[in-house]
Amino acid sequence: MRALLLSLALLATSADAADDKLKAGTFDPPRAAPDFMLAGSNGIAVKLSSYRGKVVALGFGFTHCPEVCPTTLATLAKVRRKLGPAADELQVVYVTVDPQRDNAERMRNYLAVFDPAFIGATGTPEQLARVREDYGVVATVYKTRDPAVYGFEHSSFIYLIDRGGSLRALSPYGRSADDIAHDVTILLKK
Repeated sequence: MRALLLSLALLATSADAADDKLKAGTFDPPRAAPDFMLAGSNGIAVKLSSYRGKVVALGFGFTHCPEVCPTTLATLAKVRRKLGPAADELQVVYVTVDPQRDNAERMRNYLAVFDPAFIGATGTPEQLARVREDYGVVATVYKTRDPAVYGFEHSSFIYLIDRGGSLRALSPYGRSADDIAHDVTILLKK
């Protein structure tokens, strides 16, 4: 009986430890998230370090994206709903890869469809190129038969940044809202 109780205790401890592990790829060791300052969709400059004290979900995309970006943003909106009252402790920041079309107003209107608390960030092509380089994000223009119609193939993962401003996890496209909410919940406890 004693051996059975010990086995059950070990299993419970093991399950608790698994619940405290991030499901996304982790930065080990965590490192400081590169800071930036860009024009914000809320009319205020977006400085990443100003969100210290919150967990930040940082993504890159564009408002004309037909599939990946809206899917990612819908997932992040679902994550915030799953967090309930703790949702205010998660800030979604979405940096455009398309400064020609994505001004602050367009980003505000687009992001509000998903969640009005989401903040978009835009800037000059040079500013955005620096931010993409700092985060290892690739964005390549693709053209269609109509030269006026174009899009981007771009990195589609979400960076999770902890309350202290450290990169903690990299969540790939297609990760479930449950998995991301699990990881954010862990980071909110730290």
